[in-house]
Amino acid sequence: MTKQERQFAIKEIIATARVASQEDLRRHLVRRGCRVTQATLSRDMKDLGVAWVVGPEGGHYSLQPAGEVQVLRPLVGAEVVAIHSNEALIVVRTLPGAASTVAEFIDVQRYGDILGTVAGDNTVLVIPRTVKKTERIEAFLKQSLIEGR
Repeated sequence: MTKQERQFAIKEIIATARVASQEDLRRHLVRRGCRVTQATLSRDMKDLGVAWVVGPEGGHYSLQPAGEVQVLRPLVGAEVVAIHSNEALIVVRTLPGAASTVAEFIDVQRYGDILGTVAGDNTVLVIPRTVKKTERIEAFLKQSLIEGR
């Protein structure tokens, strides 16, 4: 299993199962045919921005998109050509073939005022939770995507 495949598996496991220890995560990986040392697992978790969180049911590992967002912001921002809105919707124009990547980047940020995104080839439609939030979301997107380049 390559590093990329292993890290994808780690993200998938943490997103779908409650993982309470590195040993627990290592066992999940072994079941998928990946033998990994504790040191490698620690490095992968750090690279992926995995964090320990404590909730009402105890502690577990969780993916932290903020780390991913900081790394990807300049790359994704370079794919954005323009951002425009009307009273109700926001359209993000991208380079050809880049819309799905930009839409995923927007979704990963989990900005509460955004209901969702729809991506074409070079256009992302951003749907605000309410029309009253359109202007605020457009400003957020410009800051997040264009100014963050």
